[in-house]
Amino acid sequence: MSARSDRSRRQPVARHGILHSPNPFLQILTVLGAIVVVAVLSVSAVGAFYLWDAARAVEDAGVSIGDDEAALPPSLGEIEGGVNMLVVGTDSCEGANTALSGACQAGDTEGERNDVTMLIHISDEPRRVTVVSFPRDMIVPIPSCTGEDGTQYSAMSAQMLNVSYMYGGLSCSVLTIENLTGIDIQFAAATRWTGVINMSDAIGGVQVCLADDIDDDHTGLHLKAGTPTLQGVEALQFLRIRHGIGDGSDLGRISNQQQFMSSMVRKLQADGVLNNPATLLNLANTAVKQVSEGQIVLSKSLANPQRMVQIAMAVRSVPYEDIVFVQYPTVYAEGGLRVQPVTSAAAVLFDALANNQPIQLTGSTSDGYGTEVVGEAPAPTTGATETPAPTETGTPDPAATETAAPAETAVQLPSTITGQTAAQVTCTLAQR
Repeated sequence: MSARSDRSRRQPVARHGILHSPNPFLQILTVLGAIVVVAVLSVSAVGAFYLWDAARAVEDAGVSIGDDEAALPPSLGEIEGGVNMLVVGTDSCEGANTALSGACQAGDTEGERNDVTMLIHISDEPRRVTVVSFPRDMIVPIPSCTGEDGTQYSAMSAQMLNVSYMYGGLSCSVLTIENLTGIDIQFAAATRWTGVINMSDAIGGVQVCLADDIDDDHTGLHLKAGTPTLQGVEALQFLRIRHGIGDGSDLGRISNQQQFMSSMVRKLQADGVLNNPATLLNLANTAVKQVSEGQIVLSKSLANPQRMVQIAMAVRSVPYEDIVFVQYPTVYAEGGLRVQPVTSAAAVLFDALANNQPIQLTGSTSDGYGTEVVGEAPAPTTGATETPAPTETGTPDPAATETAAPAETAVQLPSTITGQTAAQVTCTLAQR
């Protein structure tokens, strides 16, 4: 049964109130874009010194999330082993962020919260990428945390996930997700929404797919069905929107954001962005400025240009089908106003990641009926295929021919874990 036909049978879902402040999700792309750019520019003569020097200037601002003392290998090769990195987007009302938020201007805010929380897992060989999105209103235990100013916060048995940043900063969000998933997180970044428009302009926009006309007075986004390329204010609105799509919940918004991320991955790999020095330098300049102005906070383990290079080089050639975006599984609680984690289903996912096993989606693309699959993206062109070295007689040496490793059996995820791969082209559905 399609998502479109089954939506009418869905029980009432979490509405979470009107979102007055811009969703900071696109700032996450600042961090990911900066990592990619560092990797590309650091292996070229043009721009390498500039970016290295600029990134070095922000190392001292890194915050501790626990074990930050891992030694750096001496080379710029890809990082050894797997990687777990938490990226959160916060709703800060500091500085220029105030002008971007009606809630900030009205004083209708309490602290700085993590409205967007994503765990990025890069497996050991063979390389695969899994991005797990955690609903902001999911009820979870918050551990005892120490704020950046030294304030001690007591543990809480049941709070919304998005208060973890308010009660202890980046390190508290990391500890909360570690306790929930059993995953050891080595790297982390927190981002604010200032610079969203500049970053979307710097990457030249992202093409999205709309199955229906989108009209949402809450964000001010009004688009016709089709495949528009969004940047600037429209990109920000697209990533904020939830009332105008799917079932109007935060879960529908997560799938909308996953569509945006998948499209951006395909653009960076296939559309020549990474081969355009002018575009890369523009993106690097914008990203570094956001870090230097305090709009992005990095863990000490990540605030190092060499480490960024190593992480980026580990994901540069991952096939689309091995880049998977999933939502942490949940069920509705408290009359549909909040969601509870389904830890039994989540354990299947995180056990597979811990054991370096491939995963296979079996559910829909959206727990909030925000998107549907419309096709498959063609693999990016990688250039001519290499052939085995010839022997002295001019024929290929059989010993030089690599034998393909047998395909691993993928772990089938429960259907309650929704999401998509970067190979799937999805379209956003209007709210019914």
